[in-house]
Amino acid sequence: MGASLTTKTRSRGRRTGGTYRPMAEINVTPFVDVMLVLLIVFMVAAPLLTSGVAVDLPQSEAKSIPDEDNKPIEITLAKDGKLYIGDSEMDEKKLKFQLEAMTEGQADRRIYIRADQGLEYGRVMKIIGSINAAGFSKVALISENTGR
Repeated sequence: MGASLTTKTRSRGRRTGGTYRPMAEINVTPFVDVMLVLLIVFMVAAPLLTSGVAVDLPQSEAKSIPDEDNKPIEITLAKDGKLYIGDSEMDEKKLKFQLEAMTEGQADRRIYIRADQGLEYGRVMKIIGSINAAGFSKVALISENTGR
C-alpha cells in the first residue's frame, strides 16, 4: 500500500550504482522571461521615438505618402506660434535661407509641415508661401489618419 522511491536508475540493462543521470535538456524558461521583458521595454519605448515637438494634428482621411530615398524635411508650427525645423527652433525670417542651406540647391526635396489644428489658416499659409518662395514645390501637410 505504500509507495517507495528508488534512487537507482537503469541504463540499458546496467545498474548505475545509485547515481542519477544528468538531465540533458536545456531550460529555456529564463531565456523566454528575458525576451518577454525586452519585448515589453521596446513596445513601451517605440512610441517615444517619434519626431520632435508634440502638436495636436488634425484628422484626415487622406492616404499616407510613401517614403522616398530622400528623407523629407519636417517643419513644425506649434500651438504657441513657434516654428521648428526638426527639433530645433527657427526664426520665421531665416526659414528661406535655412532651407536653401539644408538642401544645397535640391529644390525637388519634399517638405512636410506639421501644424497644430488650433492655428490660424493664414499663419500656415504664410509659412507655405515662404517655402514656395524659396523654390520648393513639394510641400505636404501632415495630419493624423482616422483609419476609416
